[in-house]
Amino acid sequence: MGVEAVIEQVTVVSDEVLEAYERLLPQLSRTADADAEILQQVVASPATTLLVARQGDRIVGMCTLATFHIPTGMRSWIEDVVVDEATRGGGIGSALVKAAVRLAGDSGARSVDLTSRPERAEANLLYQRLGFSRRETNVYRIQLDS
Repeated sequence: MGVEAVIEQVTVVSDEVLEAYERLLPQLSRTADADAEILQQVVASPATTLLVARQGDRIVGMCTLATFHIPTGMRSWIEDVVVDEATRGGGIGSALVKAAVRLAGDSGARSVDLTSRPERAEANLLYQRLGFSRRETNVYRIQLDS
């Protein structure tokens, strides 16, 4: 299993965090651009929390927790969970998601949602093992030109 991961909340976008973001984001999405300004906005926003997983002196995973008020109560959403390919299967994803769920609970969220593409079989099994249940719902998206 190797060295246990330590989960940290990012409060400052250091060179180390930026390097990890630039290395990990392409492992999550082929179309996302690792934009330093966007990362800075994520870290600065009161609605989002960037968590990183560290093994020794290296950041090996990250995820984002969005927590927000809506008329039916406080909600949280976990996004962009990614673990470096070289360290997958060692409990890092689990540690990141558990930390995000704890933070959501501490903030008063009534629920935590996330989505995962069906082809990400290992990730889907992880979320189920952590107590997430599949909801019967449709997710709709409209692409906006920016």
